[in-house]
Amino acid sequence: MTEALVIGLDSSTQSTKAIAWNAAGEDIAVGRADIPMSNPRLDCFEQDPADWWSSCLIALKDCVAQLKDDGIDVSAVQGLAISNQRETLGFINKDGDPAYPAIVWLDERSREQVKTFSQQFGADEIHRITGRPADITPCLYRMVWMKQHEPQVWADTDCFVDVQAYLVQKLCGGAFRTGWISADPMGIIDMESHRWSKPILQALELDEAKLPTLHAPGTQLGTLTSANAALTGLPVGMPVFAAGGDGQCAGLGTDCTSSERAYVNLGTAVVSGVWGKDYKYSKSWRTELAAQGEGYIYENCLRSGAFLLNWFVEQFVAKGKADAEVFKRLEQAANQLPIGSDGLLVQPYFSGVMDPHWDTSARGVIVGLSGSHNEAHIYRAILEAMTLDQVMCTEDMELALGHSIDHYLAIGGGANSPLWRQMLADSSGKPVLISPTVEASALGAGMIAAFGAGWFSSITDAAKAMSGETTRVEPNEALFDRYRELLAIYRKIYHATVEINTELVAFAEKK
Repeated sequence: MTEALVIGLDSSTQSTKAIAWNAAGEDIAVGRADIPMSNPRLDCFEQDPADWWSSCLIALKDCVAQLKDDGIDVSAVQGLAISNQRETLGFINKDGDPAYPAIVWLDERSREQVKTFSQQFGADEIHRITGRPADITPCLYRMVWMKQHEPQVWADTDCFVDVQAYLVQKLCGGAFRTGWISADPMGIIDMESHRWSKPILQALELDEAKLPTLHAPGTQLGTLTSANAALTGLPVGMPVFAAGGDGQCAGLGTDCTSSERAYVNLGTAVVSGVWGKDYKYSKSWRTELAAQGEGYIYENCLRSGAFLLNWFVEQFVAKGKADAEVFKRLEQAANQLPIGSDGLLVQPYFSGVMDPHWDTSARGVIVGLSGSHNEAHIYRAILEAMTLDQVMCTEDMELALGHSIDHYLAIGGGANSPLWRQMLADSSGKPVLISPTVEASALGAGMIAAFGAGWFSSITDAAKAMSGETTRVEPNEALFDRYRELLAIYRKIYHATVEINTELVAFAEKK
């Protein structure tokens, strides 16, 4: 008898992954497809929602094809849930077409609106309601930008959608609807009531009817239409359940359902989170609704993660990613270098900084360059910067919460790097557990679908059963003090360069 399966669909910033999971959390089949992104002008990043949909279809078809190749009947698939890139905003008109390209979370066009709207509404009140300090990442400020700079688009937009709402509507038809954990990163949710914030909507002059309806994780949002069943090969009427933000889904995929564990996802961004029962907010983190439907995730986010490594390799390393061995070669060379990359240090705020500084004008800085440095030094310095920033933010969070984290659990593509894993353990003095899958966001969505399909009595039970065994990287205590010295220097870079970066950003905007 064929075992029951669910699909976790991860529609991330750069690609879609459709992964079929069994009840033990084993990936049975995988389909993938890229999602293009445009950079039409300085600090602007956009996508076409049609590409989210076409990538979704390709990934699902490839997943189904692999199931069939392995002799598995697709009738075994009992549900699907979506993990998606957060804070990316689509503008859909009455005909269901984009009124404007979707604005990606990496976008920085709304720097001025962060200042003006937070001053008018009250930055502290925004933080209290949404769990987020005033910052360029939430969709809220791009909405203000759109209303001011593209009033016709604002008027023509019939629904402001997150990625999940768009894909669910395409898969199932009907009105736009989404999950709490996809909507809350938009920055217009009341985090205690789990509803759209009426005071913020009033300030935007935005009718709630122009937003998706909100649903708890695991709620059935619809079923796959016959047309889409024919396109993908999946069963007609397959249920689609509410999931959402890839960060929260990643936390669930690593069983981050208790407060002693911090997950760290080295993906396009570096995202770390700790679960807590109570609603708390602080400038040391941003607060998210937890994927299991109870409690919250206190989350750190460095906007430039693997995005920064890929940028460096593509722009400054010969042949770039066309050299299939480039990352392996750089990793090996960087591993031979000492802590501190022979006096080289990077500030990885290449697209502003969220916690702990909340500065949209922060920028990347490379300090200590000399003629003796090469590409391997810079590569290692970037890895060290991302690691030191993570350790700094975790320690700030521990201090604010009055609670110590016992260990990290590493996921994402970066978890495949032995150098980065050991670097995180050594610099933090904490063990680093390695998940058996790097696709924790898709697994988290799969766990929610498994609950929705009735396999488990709660999403937390699904996480316990499907998260799998981990391997453990122990810190090298002999290196801890050396990293502490480097961390002390790293903490000074932002304060030493903040005024210069602010002036440079203002200067560039005048051209």
